[in-house]
Amino acid sequence: MSSCASPSSPPSPNPICTPFSYLYKICGHKQVKRRGCACTKDDFLPEESFQSWGNYRKAWSQVGSRLKDRLLTRSLDDIELNEVKGRSQHEMKKTLNWWDLMWFGIGAVIGAGIFVLTGYEARNVSGPAVVLSYVVSGISAMLSVFCYTEFAVEIPVAGGSFAYLRVELGDFVAFIAAGNILLEYVIGGAAVARSWTSYFATLCNKHPNDFRIIAHNLSEDYNHLDPIAVGVIIVICILAVLSTKGSSRFNYIASIFHIAVILFILIAGVTKAKMVNYKDFTPFGVRGIFKSSSVLFFAYVGFDAVSTMAEETKDPGRDIPIGLVASMSVTTLAYCLLAVVLCLMQPYREIDPDAPFSVAFSAVGMDWAKYVVAAGALKGMTTVLLVGAVGQARYLTHIARTHMVPPWLANVNERTGTPVNATIVMLVATAIIGFFTSLGILSNLLSISTLFIFMLVALALLVRRYYKSGTTTPTDRNKFIVCLALILGSSIATAVYWALSEDGWILYVITVPIWLLGTLGIRFFVPQAHFPKQWGVPLVPWLPSVSIAINIFLLGSIDGKSFQRFGIWTAVLLLYYFFFGLHASYDMAKESQKRKTVDESNAELNKIEEGQSANSS
Repeated sequence: MSSCASPSSPPSPNPICTPFSYLYKICGHKQVKRRGCACTKDDFLPEESFQSWGNYRKAWSQVGSRLKDRLLTRSLDDIELNEVKGRSQHEMKKTLNWWDLMWFGIGAVIGAGIFVLTGYEARNVSGPAVVLSYVVSGISAMLSVFCYTEFAVEIPVAGGSFAYLRVELGDFVAFIAAGNILLEYVIGGAAVARSWTSYFATLCNKHPNDFRIIAHNLSEDYNHLDPIAVGVIIVICILAVLSTKGSSRFNYIASIFHIAVILFILIAGVTKAKMVNYKDFTPFGVRGIFKSSSVLFFAYVGFDAVSTMAEETKDPGRDIPIGLVASMSVTTLAYCLLAVVLCLMQPYREIDPDAPFSVAFSAVGMDWAKYVVAAGALKGMTTVLLVGAVGQARYLTHIARTHMVPPWLANVNERTGTPVNATIVMLVATAIIGFFTSLGILSNLLSISTLFIFMLVALALLVRRYYKSGTTTPTDRNKFIVCLALILGSSIATAVYWALSEDGWILYVITVPIWLLGTLGIRFFVPQAHFPKQWGVPLVPWLPSVSIAINIFLLGSIDGKSFQRFGIWTAVLLLYYFFFGLHASYDMAKESQKRKTVDESNAELNKIEEGQSANSS
């Protein structure tokens, strides 16, 4: 059995030592297994299609049939819960309850969104009506919370929305969503890490750019290099790989301190409030409110990370609904109150876009308070990064279990019960993006990915409730497809019209009734095929249908350049899928199918042999 050589020893001709092995040593891991410290081709491409160039050419000759198989094949709850989960070699430890999940939710969400984006959006996009933007975003997020919760209770695995979409919409849709899930986490972490630098600068009475390196040869959006953001991510990485329960304890202790800082901001801010600052409440009109909503949705990103912890939850049926709904309720209330106080303290034109609350307290003569605010913001961003690190690693772990990405990333460390490889890889990507990219670029792109995924999860919930292979008749299936097409088509038309028309309204008179017709059609003409066993979303199909419509509508408020970047990323995902992911996941699925057939045959033979033995006796 090979072991890693030290950096000073001669290179071994066998397994290659990677940077991951040194982090393992730092964390105190004993490297007794080769997979923990060394990589070979079979760690990344063990499937039959990649064993030789001849096999790969053969796989490419079958790309049409393979794509059709992956488009039409849906996973099953039992497969995700047992077979797929078992590919990680070791199980994650069940250590979390609803209290942990609630504080994980609060810690995951309250961070850069409220402490940074509120100032920019209030000053430049929506004015004091930014509070209404938070209400719209909060409603959309809460609807998504309900949809996520039903899935997390019935399919409590680390894959979160990736696993849910694999079961209901198939492998291909799940992969596209998975790529955007990973993008969401990398960009979200990078944005929060850069915001961490901004508030750290406030504590030091410095400008954020004093801690950044200006690279004049790069584009303006990418030339403010941020080494502090990278340092913070490294510390978070070490915390995340050591222990999920330890991360939970750190998170809720820090989050209690965070809530105390928020209460301080609200109470101290109200004492300096001036109602005259609310006189011009909607300076940018209704359009400004919805434009801010689409960007401020970033402030609610993070609760989906809690759903990835279902595999480590003691009682998912009870703990997940309580934890998710409670954390989102607290978060939405806090956001709205903080937005109101900020705009009452200062005229919206004077709000600082980088550190709005700290500068607002300085402007009203409470300069000392900015240090309290900055400390609270830093704490909030630290827990957002920590919970994001925990969640994104579990997404990647479950994706790797299906072999859509290298299965080496699916390994769960026996000692810590955490996915170390996936954690490190995701945070390295986060550090690279955070080092270069400005917050404005990150927040817009993040909102697109998030809204797209939340829309797909709501769609998947409708499919789960109203379509079941072998149960739903062809007639009911066709009615269901027509109704879904009406809901999606009308929602997209509404969003496009909103984006292109400044003052028009006539098309809404057409699209809204069509959406209503599609939802009514499902409610009264399509029988429900699946009933949740433990906890179910109320008011189906209305709640998921509204979630689809709101998420698509908010997408219509995002700028065109962000959609271009989103399109480029999706094209990159498709290239990867056709060259690697399609063939790897196809081979894995077929191998699993063969193994299942052999197991069934062996079980049948055993029954026959037992029967013969009984007869002979």
